[in-house]
Amino acid sequence: MSQPNPSELNVLKHLWAHGRQSAREVHDAVGPGQGWKPSTTRTVIARMEEKGWVTRQDVHGITVFTAAIDRTATLGGLVRHLARQVLDMDGPLPAALFAESPHLSDAELDELDAIINAAEGEQEDKA
Repeated sequence: MSQPNPSELNVLKHLWAHGRQSAREVHDAVGPGQGWKPSTTRTVIARMEEKGWVTRQDVHGITVFTAAIDRTATLGGLVRHLARQVLDMDGPLPAALFAESPHLSDAELDELDAIINAAEGEQEDKA
């Protein structure tokens, strides 16, 4: 699976934190910081829906969107990519580095550690 770009990640972070939201709610929360017009926000959401990263649902005549990918697994993939592909790091990766993040609970940090380092073990088994 490809990784979300920074714009997509901003939308996902908002949806993970707030649950289902209309495109207008996403835009009001994320758009100004990105310098987006409402049409840009809708385009980003539509592309994310095509990728299967958000789902669409009609609730009382309003279209709302929900994150369809797991927060911890997505962040784990981004961490792995940064450490392995960008920084060329080897060995176990300490998920504790993210302990101060307001986006992750203690349980999610444990899960992140397992995701990051389990994937590394799987890659070593294939080598």
